[in-house]
Amino acid sequence: MELILWRHAEAEPGSLELADEHRALTPKGQRHAARMGAWLERKLPADCRILVSPATRCVQTADALGRRYKVAEALSTASSAEAIIEACGWPAHLQPVLVVGHQPLLGDVASLLLCGQKQDWRIRKGGVFWIEHKASDGMPYIRLVAGPDVIGKLR
Repeated sequence: MELILWRHAEAEPGSLELADEHRALTPKGQRHAARMGAWLERKLPADCRILVSPATRCVQTADALGRRYKVAEALSTASSAEAIIEACGWPAHLQPVLVVGHQPLLGDVASLLLCGQKQDWRIRKGGVFWIEHKASDGMPYIRLVAGPDVIGKLR
């Protein structure tokens, strides 16, 4: 199984007037989401399932990909790494899964899958952490970690 963790791109700062789940992407965040979305569109398998946090900034990041997705409450900021892993069907699901979500949850997911415990791993805004697990190998491994600033240099 392949699990691609995509952290939402840069969003507006929080304020008393704007609830956290309604924060939108900044212009820079929109550019980074578009760059990463274009690269992912070329690299993701056609049958990839896409799960997205209900937060506005995550939905806007996923929109940059241009594919259909499912908004999943299990990916909200109030969720847990374990709930995200369960929602993805890791490691038994046959289809690859792209998760568009939040930090520190995505870092927790990556460290839990790769090390067996949650650690303070950080994924940059707009960045991708691609994990693969082949049943024959037994252990998951890191396929790719990249931020939106370098992704345009990858083919």
